[in-house]
Amino acid sequence: MVEKVIAIRNARPADAEAIAEVHDAAWRDAYRGIIPGRELERMIARRGPRWWQAAISRGSRLVVLDFGGRIAGYASYGRNRVPAMPYSGEIFELYLAPEFQGIGMGRRLFEAARRDLNDHGYVSTLVWALADNERALDFYTHLGGKIIRRAEERFGDETRGRVAFGFAAATAR
Repeated sequence: MVEKVIAIRNARPADAEAIAEVHDAAWRDAYRGIIPGRELERMIARRGPRWWQAAISRGSRLVVLDFGGRIAGYASYGRNRVPAMPYSGEIFELYLAPEFQGIGMGRRLFEAARRDLNDHGYVSTLVWALADNERALDFYTHLGGKIIRRAEERFGDETRGRVAFGFAAATAR
């Protein structure tokens, strides 16, 4: 019998290449047809292994979903970047490789990020998603997020809607 160990842990310098690969696959899967093609390619290209290596070295809050030694997803988070909004923490990114989506791994990553934010005094959480990304909207709604704001984001010459989800103070476990 083969068993796989699933762990959510802090990213390590050696994870940079694998995180870049997950980022590439997840963004292509999530945003093809939503973000204009040229802009999407530019955004993905900027987030290669060196970018992730620098983020890890800076001490960015970045956790990975380690599935039997393979990086299957990641989440980055920290203090809310929009002080006017009444949420202390923010999950900046949460992505899984496409083959790991829809089986509960995203929820596990989300909960781990929320716990860590809570442990550092950020008891409520904000998450942004593109309004045309139905899977993300469904995911955050299913987790209990409430839509608290709508805005727009520019991609080259085009504009896309985005939605902010708010999550009340995390409950103790």
